[in-house]
Amino acid sequence: MSLRLALRPLAVCSALFVFGHVAAAQTKVAVINLQKAVLESAEIKAASAAMEARYKPRVTQIETLDKEIAAIAQNLQSNAGKLTAQAESDLNAQGTKKQRDVQRLRDDLQADVDRDRNEILQKASVKMGDVVKKLAEEKGLDVVVDMPYTVFAKPALDITTDAIAAYDKAYPAAAPPAKK
Repeated sequence: MSLRLALRPLAVCSALFVFGHVAAAQTKVAVINLQKAVLESAEIKAASAAMEARYKPRVTQIETLDKEIAAIAQNLQSNAGKLTAQAESDLNAQGTKKQRDVQRLRDDLQADVDRDRNEILQKASVKMGDVVKKLAEEKGLDVVVDMPYTVFAKPALDITTDAIAAYDKAYPAAAPPAKK
């Protein structure tokens, strides 16, 4: 059994003890869906659109290669028995090379998209944390709990939309560059 699992009951009891004492002092609590707040911010929506535009040429290149591979496969199927052994071998080699190329392009694209997305989300999450802290101070909140860890909360306690609005005000999305 790991140390983390062994200490979990102690941590829960400690939290209940602390919250029990704090609750007597009328603790002000709010909940937030932090993931939703980050993903629905104008900055993230703009970054998503920018990423889509940035990677569109590579997606188009992959789609073109997919069509070429399908055309080679169709050619091989429709001309089965009509092609010379050398022509069939050449088409198979072309198809195999294009399949390797498209797989490499897909892997590279996915790695680049994942890296960029994670970097953008990490920065936005840090900024959202600062916004939530400031919002909690403004509203006089003692505790803000992330929704995924909440069993039940009244909708009136949800500050997700307030956090999105505060984030968008603090970090307005950059206007997309004008098309020429």
